[in-house]
Amino acid sequence: MLTRLLAVAAASAIACSIAQAEVVRMAYIDPFTGPAASINDNAVKTLKSVVDIANRNNWAGGHTLEVVEFDGRGNPQESLLQLKNATDQGIRYVVQGLSSSVAAALIEAVAKHNERNPGKELVYLNATNQAPELTNEKCSFWHFRFDSHAEIRAAALSSVLAKDKNLKKVYLINQNYALGQQTSAAVRAGLRQRRPDIEIVGDDLHPMLAVKDFSPYVTKIKASGADAVVTANWSGDLTLLLKAAKDASLKVPFYTFNAGTTGIPAAMAAAGLDGVRNVTYWNPNDDPEAARPILDAFSKKYSDDFVVLPYYSLVAILSKGIATARSTDPVKVASAMEGLKTRSLNGEIEMRREDHQLLQPLLVASWTRRDGKDVQFEQEKTGYGWKTVEKVDAQVSAQPSSCRMKRPA
Repeated sequence: MLTRLLAVAAASAIACSIAQAEVVRMAYIDPFTGPAASINDNAVKTLKSVVDIANRNNWAGGHTLEVVEFDGRGNPQESLLQLKNATDQGIRYVVQGLSSSVAAALIEAVAKHNERNPGKELVYLNATNQAPELTNEKCSFWHFRFDSHAEIRAAALSSVLAKDKNLKKVYLINQNYALGQQTSAAVRAGLRQRRPDIEIVGDDLHPMLAVKDFSPYVTKIKASGADAVVTANWSGDLTLLLKAAKDASLKVPFYTFNAGTTGIPAAMAAAGLDGVRNVTYWNPNDDPEAARPILDAFSKKYSDDFVVLPYYSLVAILSKGIATARSTDPVKVASAMEGLKTRSLNGEIEMRREDHQLLQPLLVASWTRRDGKDVQFEQEKTGYGWKTVEKVDAQVSAQPSSCRMKRPA
């Protein structure tokens, strides 16, 4: 399967009419120091591993890709300084993914740069930021997103929850900032559309990374009679919530959006949790034959898990855009990437032309002990991995966009 997948990717790379192959450098601007550095460590390893695959299999039609690291420290100000450093070095492709506030700043800065510097345009490749506005009111011709934003994920989850005829009551609990607020509103809207009979029996927004004891929240959830809990919490706010639920013997499914991120699987296993559900874009256990060579090579080289699929999709779309444009010029490549379809590890993906939002299949998976059959791959050496409960077609979860994109002449 992997051989066929790579063959399809290589065959899609249209031969470039070029006098000399070029090295396309990508400025990777994310935190290499500070609290988020551990999460970024896995992401940059993933990006580099996929670049190696692309170069080895000639995805970009004769050109090669290279990753150049810039420490944005996770804040907009430092990230903009690093963007300037990258442009001073002649780098014209920018990758970033660990902060939507940084993403918003980069979208604006790249657009201004391109307006002031014709012939030296930049393209911003947004790997994993989920704020919906980035491909709605803040959309830009120069910006492409490779993750499913919060409203798309919520639509996918709502479509799955709506099929559960026994589900009558849902409790929402999220961090009180943009992503948590957006998730709450989107799940409400999705259930109202698909199953208006389902009652939202709680909708808590709590301070981010400030709650040390979630037992009072769990007490409220138990008292509400909820049949399921939905949360977009991440980091300690997710692990502490799940542990409090286990300690209180709260036996209802938790549907999460971030349970597969670095550190969470190890914490869930340590707490003896199982059955936690996660809305995500890929489960290697669905096609072990295709996943195994990539996961094994990544684990051997980095002693880590290959989990952040958007970096694979990013490199696949960028490479095919370069090959299709028969050029490395960002203006031509950006035009070629609009509406482009290709295959990623989770199936066919499409870069929607109207707003540069990637459309892809999504799924809901359950945290389950590895059995060598349905769950062959564990995560973070815990003995647990993910078993897919249901898959959601890209067109089911795709959301309309308010983008009014201005394209270059």
